[in-house]
Amino acid sequence: MRVSAKSDYALRALIEIASRAEGGPISAEALGKAQDIPHGFLQAILADLRRAGVVLSQRGQSGGWRFARDPGTVSVADVIRAVDGPLVSVYGLRPESVEYGESTEVLQRVWIAARSALRDVFEQVSIQQLADGSLPGGVMALTVDEDAWQPH
Repeated sequence: MRVSAKSDYALRALIEIASRAEGGPISAEALGKAQDIPHGFLQAILADLRRAGVVLSQRGQSGGWRFARDPGTVSVADVIRAVDGPLVSVYGLRPESVEYGESTEVLQRVWIAARSALRDVFEQVSIQQLADGSLPGGVMALTVDEDAWQPH
Protein backbone atom coordinates (compact mmCIF):
# COMPACT_ATOMS: atom_id res chain seq x y z
CA MET A 1 0.00 0.00 0.00
CA ARG A 2 1.20 3.48 -0.79
CA VAL A 3 0.11 6.31 1.52
CA SER A 4 -0.53 9.37 -0.62
CA ALA A 5 0.64 12.86 0.31
CA LYS A 6 -3.04 13.77 0.48
CA SER A 7 -3.77 11.17 3.18
CA ASP A 8 -0.62 12.03 5.11
CA TYR A 9 -1.40 15.75 5.03
CA ALA A 10 -5.03 15.14 6.00
CA LEU A 11 -4.01 13.07 9.01
CA ARG A 12 -1.38 15.60 10.08
CA ALA A 13 -3.87 18.46 9.81
CA LEU A 14 -6.46 16.58 11.86
CA ILE A 15 -3.92 15.66 14.53
CA GLU A 16 -3.01 19.35 14.72
CA ILE A 17 -6.68 20.34 15.15
CA ALA A 18 -7.24 17.64 17.81
CA SER A 19 -4.05 18.65 19.67
CA ARG A 20 -5.11 22.24 20.20
CA ALA A 21 -5.74 22.68 23.92
CA GLU A 22 -8.29 25.45 23.52
CA GLY A 23 -10.38 23.38 21.11
CA GLY A 24 -11.47 26.35 19.02
CA PRO A 25 -11.27 26.58 15.26
CA ILE A 26 -7.88 26.96 13.56
CA SER A 27 -7.30 28.73 10.26
CA ALA A 28 -6.08 26.83 7.23
CA GLU A 29 -3.09 29.16 7.16
CA ALA A 30 -2.12 28.25 10.73
CA LEU A 31 -2.66 24.54 10.02
CA GLY A 32 -0.50 24.73 6.91
CA LYS A 33 2.29 26.53 8.74
CA ALA A 34 2.18 24.19 11.73
CA GLN A 35 2.46 21.08 9.55
CA ASP A 36 4.29 22.49 6.50
CA ILE A 37 1.39 21.70 4.15
CA PRO A 38 0.98 23.76 0.94
CA HIS A 39 -2.05 26.06 1.35
CA GLY A 40 -3.86 25.21 -1.90
CA PHE A 41 -3.42 21.48 -1.32
CA LEU A 42 -4.63 21.83 2.27
CA GLN A 43 -7.75 23.73 1.18
CA ALA A 44 -8.69 20.89 -1.17
CA ILE A 45 -8.08 18.31 1.56
CA LEU A 46 -10.19 20.24 4.08
CA ALA A 47 -13.00 20.46 1.51
CA ASP A 48 -12.89 16.65 1.09
CA LEU A 49 -12.96 16.22 4.87
CA ARG A 50 -15.90 18.63 5.15
CA ARG A 51 -17.86 16.68 2.50
CA ALA A 52 -17.19 13.50 4.50
CA GLY A 53 -18.52 15.10 7.69
CA VAL A 54 -15.18 15.05 9.50
CA VAL A 55 -14.61 18.80 9.83
CA LEU A 56 -16.63 22.01 9.77
CA SER A 57 -15.55 25.43 8.66
CA GLN A 58 -16.48 28.47 10.70
CA ARG A 59 -16.47 31.91 9.09
CA GLY A 60 -15.58 35.19 10.67
CA GLN A 61 -12.83 36.84 12.67
CA SER A 62 -12.33 33.82 14.92
CA GLY A 63 -13.16 31.35 12.17
CA GLY A 64 -11.31 28.34 10.92
CA TRP A 65 -11.61 24.58 10.93
CA ARG A 66 -12.78 22.27 13.70
CA PHE A 67 -14.07 18.73 14.04
CA ALA A 68 -17.66 18.04 13.03
CA ARG A 69 -17.70 15.13 15.47
CA ASP A 70 -15.63 13.78 18.33
CA PRO A 71 -12.08 13.07 17.06
CA GLY A 72 -12.19 9.87 19.12
CA THR A 73 -14.77 8.55 16.63
CA VAL A 74 -12.83 9.48 13.48
CA SER A 75 -10.55 6.65 12.37
CA VAL A 76 -7.51 6.72 10.13
CA ALA A 77 -9.59 4.66 7.68
CA ASP A 78 -12.33 7.34 7.67
CA VAL A 79 -9.77 9.97 6.72
CA ILE A 80 -8.08 7.93 3.99
CA ARG A 81 -11.45 7.05 2.46
CA ALA A 82 -12.52 10.72 2.58
CA VAL A 83 -9.51 12.02 0.68
CA ASP A 84 -8.35 9.05 -1.42
CA GLY A 85 -11.27 6.65 -1.71
CA PRO A 86 -11.20 2.91 -0.88
CA LEU A 87 -8.33 1.53 1.19
CA VAL A 88 -7.51 -1.03 -1.52
CA SER A 89 -8.36 -0.86 -5.18
CA VAL A 90 -7.21 -2.90 -8.13
CA TYR A 91 -6.88 -0.66 -11.18
CA GLY A 92 -9.65 1.53 -9.81
CA LEU A 93 -12.03 -1.25 -8.78
CA ARG A 94 -12.83 -2.56 -5.32
CA PRO A 95 -11.29 -6.01 -4.82
CA GLU A 96 -14.66 -7.77 -4.69
CA SER A 97 -15.51 -6.33 -8.14
CA VAL A 98 -12.40 -7.57 -9.93
CA GLU A 99 -12.91 -10.60 -12.14
CA TYR A 100 -10.19 -13.10 -12.95
CA GLY A 101 -9.97 -16.26 -14.95
CA GLU A 102 -9.99 -19.63 -13.23
CA SER A 103 -6.21 -19.92 -12.94
CA THR A 104 -5.81 -16.48 -11.31
CA GLU A 105 -9.03 -16.06 -9.33
CA VAL A 106 -7.10 -16.77 -6.11
CA LEU A 107 -5.46 -13.35 -6.59
CA GLN A 108 -8.75 -11.70 -5.68
CA ARG A 109 -8.46 -13.32 -2.24
CA VAL A 110 -5.03 -11.73 -1.80
CA TRP A 111 -6.54 -8.28 -2.44
CA ILE A 112 -9.42 -8.99 -0.05
CA ALA A 113 -6.97 -10.20 2.63
CA ALA A 114 -4.83 -7.08 2.17
CA ARG A 115 -7.87 -4.86 2.63
CA SER A 116 -8.85 -6.78 5.75
CA ALA A 117 -5.37 -6.38 7.23
CA LEU A 118 -5.40 -2.64 6.55
CA ARG A 119 -8.84 -2.33 8.11
CA ASP A 120 -7.57 -4.14 11.22
CA VAL A 121 -5.13 -1.31 11.80
CA PHE A 122 -6.72 1.77 10.22
CA GLU A 123 -10.21 1.31 11.62
CA GLN A 124 -9.08 0.94 15.23
CA VAL A 125 -6.80 4.00 15.37
CA SER A 126 -8.61 7.29 16.00
CA ILE A 127 -7.43 10.83 15.40
CA GLN A 128 -7.70 11.48 19.14
CA GLN A 129 -5.40 8.55 19.88
CA LEU A 130 -2.88 9.95 17.41
CA ALA A 131 -3.15 13.41 18.96
CA ASP A 132 -2.61 11.84 22.40
CA GLY A 133 0.38 9.86 21.12
CA SER A 134 -1.17 6.54 22.09
CA LEU A 135 -2.00 3.57 19.91
CA PRO A 136 -4.24 0.58 20.65
CA GLY A 137 -2.29 -2.36 22.06
CA GLY A 138 -2.76 -4.54 19.00
CA VAL A 139 -1.41 -1.85 16.69
CA MET A 140 1.48 -1.05 19.01
CA ALA A 141 2.36 -4.75 19.17
CA LEU A 142 2.81 -4.78 15.39
CA THR A 143 5.53 -2.12 15.72
CA VAL A 144 7.54 -4.04 18.32
CA ASP A 145 8.73 -6.68 15.86
CA GLU A 146 12.16 -5.59 14.59
CA ASP A 147 11.35 -6.98 11.15
CA ALA A 148 8.45 -4.52 10.85
CA TRP A 149 10.99 -1.68 10.71
CA GLN A 150 13.09 -3.28 7.98
CA PRO A 151 12.54 -2.58 4.27
CA HIS A 152 11.93 -5.61 2.09
